[in-house]
Amino acid sequence: MCWLFVISLLPFKLNAMPKIKILHDRNTQDYARVRITNETREELLCYVAINGYKIKFRLPPRNSSKWYKATDTRFNASHFSTWCDYMYLYPQYQKKRF
Repeated sequence: MCWLFVISLLPFKLNAMPKIKILHDRNTQDYARVRITNETREELLCYVAINGYKIKFRLPPRNSSKWYKATDTRFNASHFSTWCDYMYLYPQYQKKRF
């Protein structure tokens, strides 16, 4: 009975959070910075936030974002907030096709 249930789930696509890699670093002026790498084959909608300021951007498949740096040397990696999700889930941010 359990096997029938498992086999019946195979045709459905399971949606999970996309696979991304987040890299924290410091630049030559000692500012904290972050870069997100998209390790999927789908376009992602992402944001990087620090100190209440949020930057939204699109992240192409198998690509990395630019470095986003803090505005003060007292900030560190724990002050950054990052998020990414599949672009097709957010039609309001998709490019219009005519």
